[in-house]
Amino acid sequence: MDLILWRHAEAEDCIGATPGSSDDLGRVLTPKGEKQAARISEWLDRQLPESVRIFVSPARRCEQTALALGRKFKIRAELNPLGSADDLLKLIQWPNSKTSVVVIGHQPVLGQTVALLIGLKETDCAIKKGTVWWLRNRDRDGINQTVVISVQTPDAL
Repeated sequence: MDLILWRHAEAEDCIGATPGSSDDLGRVLTPKGEKQAARISEWLDRQLPESVRIFVSPARRCEQTALALGRKFKIRAELNPLGSADDLLKLIQWPNSKTSVVVIGHQPVLGQTVALLIGLKETDCAIKKGTVWWLRNRDRDGINQTVVISVQTPDAL
C-alpha cells in the first residue's frame, strides 16, 4: 500500500483562531500557497495511479490544495486539524488497503503519522506547508516495513 501525506499549502493567518474552529477551517490559501499546490499537483499527477483514493480535511485550505490536483476527492471529518494519527490510519485502512491513498491534512497529525510509521518519536517529524511524504508498506521476508519513497517540497520542484 502507498500512502501519500500532503500538508496543505500556505494559508492566510487567522490570529486568535482556535484550531478546528470555523474561523480556522475557513482559512484560504495565499497566492504563494496556490503556487505551491500547483507545483506539487503537477508532480503528483504524473506519479499517481488512476485508482488512487484521495481524502481531504474539511478545512478550506486543504480543499483548495486538493482542487489543484484536479481529481475526485472525499472530505473526511476525521482529518480535521484536531485529528490523530490513529484516526488517519483507521480511515485509510493502513496497511491493508489495496489501493494507494493521498491524505491532504495538517500538522502535527501528518508528522505524527510519519513518525509512527517509520519509528521516530511522535514529535520528531515536522512537515512544511505544501510538502508531500510518499510512504509504502511492504512485506520483506515476513517482516512488515514502511519505506520512504519520496519527500517533495514545492520549492524543490
